[in-house]
Amino acid sequence: MLSSIDTKPSDEFDKKSIKKENKEMLDQIIDQQKLMQAEGKNSLLIILQGMDAAGKSGAARVLAGVNPAGIKVKSFKKPTEEEFAHDFLWRIHKHVPRKGMIQIFDRSHYEDILVPSVMGYIEENVINDRYNIINNFEQLLETNGTRILKFYLHVSKDTQKERLMERVTNPEKHYKHNDGDWDTREHWNDYMSVYETIFKKCNHVPWQIIPSDKNWYKEHLISKAILKAFDEMNMEWPKLESERFS
Repeated sequence: MLSSIDTKPSDEFDKKSIKKENKEMLDQIIDQQKLMQAEGKNSLLIILQGMDAAGKSGAARVLAGVNPAGIKVKSFKKPTEEEFAHDFLWRIHKHVPRKGMIQIFDRSHYEDILVPSVMGYIEENVINDRYNIINNFEQLLETNGTRILKFYLHVSKDTQKERLMERVTNPEKHYKHNDGDWDTREHWNDYMSVYETIFKKCNHVPWQIIPSDKNWYKEHLISKAILKAFDEMNMEWPKLESERFS
């Protein structure tokens, strides 16, 4: 149960030392991204899910400094009329990363289970089919050399309220405000229930629950997971291909 998982780091973690380690890990991530792009055999898809103000866009900071030519970010909002006219993965599939690239999804195909489940505008049997379709879709991507990392940014309801209020009171954050976020908040327990079902039914690629009340700790855990994924790719620099120097 999500309610039993802490949204904050334990006292053993020191903010200053963790932030220092985060910078060191960023340097390693930058190097590993260069290697992945040069080798051209693998790609990395990072899926960020969570309630409003959980820090999904801020989580991309763990990749600050990565060569812009090697990374893309896609934020999925309410489907357009054209997107609604296609299958629900149509708008997703065209944004998966090509070999050598990192792709970040700020929200993802899981929104097509979450929102219709809570709001009740799609039949339950259609929703149930989507769990299997998503599992097959993610297996397809993995088969093609795409490593998938799925992060649920676990923020407390109190912290979410503080962050939503900051968007109202801080002029520099007015642009983030959306009245609809407060409406979604009223369905908090419903969303938690659907997320827990997603974690059970769509776990072929395992979910990582990231305590997200403290940004420095969130970034720390995500950075460690990214470096672990790179390490498991067993990448090598390509050998020189040249007739002149062979």
